[in-house]
Amino acid sequence: MPITVIGFEGSANKIGIGIIRDGVVLSNPRHTYITPPGEGFRPNLTAKHHQSVILDLLDRALKEANIVSLADIDAFCFTKGPGMGAPLIVVATVVRTLAQLYDKPIIGVNHCIGHIEMGRLITRAKNPVVLYVSGGNTQIIAYSEHRYRIFGETIDIAVGNCLDRFARILKLSNDPSPGYNIEQLAKKGQNYIPLPYTVKGMDVSFSGILSHIKTIIVGNKQTRRKNNELPTNPYSNEDLCFSLQETLFAMLVEITERALAHVGSDQVLIVGGVGCNVRLQEMMDFMCRERQATVCAIDERYCIDNGAMIAQAGYEMFNADKTRKGMTLEETTCSQRFRTDAVYVNWRED
Repeated sequence: MPITVIGFEGSANKIGIGIIRDGVVLSNPRHTYITPPGEGFRPNLTAKHHQSVILDLLDRALKEANIVSLADIDAFCFTKGPGMGAPLIVVATVVRTLAQLYDKPIIGVNHCIGHIEMGRLITRAKNPVVLYVSGGNTQIIAYSEHRYRIFGETIDIAVGNCLDRFARILKLSNDPSPGYNIEQLAKKGQNYIPLPYTVKGMDVSFSGILSHIKTIIVGNKQTRRKNNELPTNPYSNEDLCFSLQETLFAMLVEITERALAHVGSDQVLIVGGVGCNVRLQEMMDFMCRERQATVCAIDERYCIDNGAMIAQAGYEMFNADKTRKGMTLEETTCSQRFRTDAVYVNWRED
């Protein structure tokens, strides 16, 4: 008998609701909270945004999936963490309410594992090394003995956070996303500006790069103000975006290559919002071709935070649970710190 699950994702500035039936995506609408240029998104305001759109988004998801009633859903899935506390709680509260109204099981999903399982579903990757790159996370992951093991990660800020904060310095638009606008400017860059390159074993550090490039921009403005000159930038925004991308992505490719050699895999799966970046995919593909490996990448529909990825991971968890009871209400809490390797992967036997 087919299993239909609905997934709710709202761990950051995007809220999405996706419906999956036995590995087929029936609907996956999403809405983004966009702030003015130069600003980030605050947890409380992001939570209010999610609260204001979640029910309309639910109606849209049901209509696109041609589902008349939530009674036809077998399980309700939500992002348990990691993420921003207030937005997570808003989504979890709605899911708890709906699940109790329709007497359905609740499944709490790890956000990162949602990305991985969605990537595996779309690309049909067998047992890849996973590069998970987003606004809140940067990890190199491989599966082993019922866990997604972390081989390397950022020791400070995530790569997506580095790009977002850089975009704020340049006052770039947040529509559709800071990373996308950096990517478009980088395509026009012609001069590479040397930046710190910080790889420590299998880990990476991005905060120093951000500080350095901020010093270049802000320091030049201050110097010119003292000399009564116009506070212009000696480097174009295009060159700055190009240089930052090349440096960050080279670091990510290096540690991914090392993990690929260690694990002995012939596939790299890129997931997370930054994984949409075509330049990152190109650099990874160049490395993989030298190692007779392939890159498994997905487009923005499933790479960026979405509800379908939570539904897919929840489907795998629900299908592997012989009791089909899901979580108790006491277990449906949210956690801002929820490690990828903390989850027991009972749905994989390889």
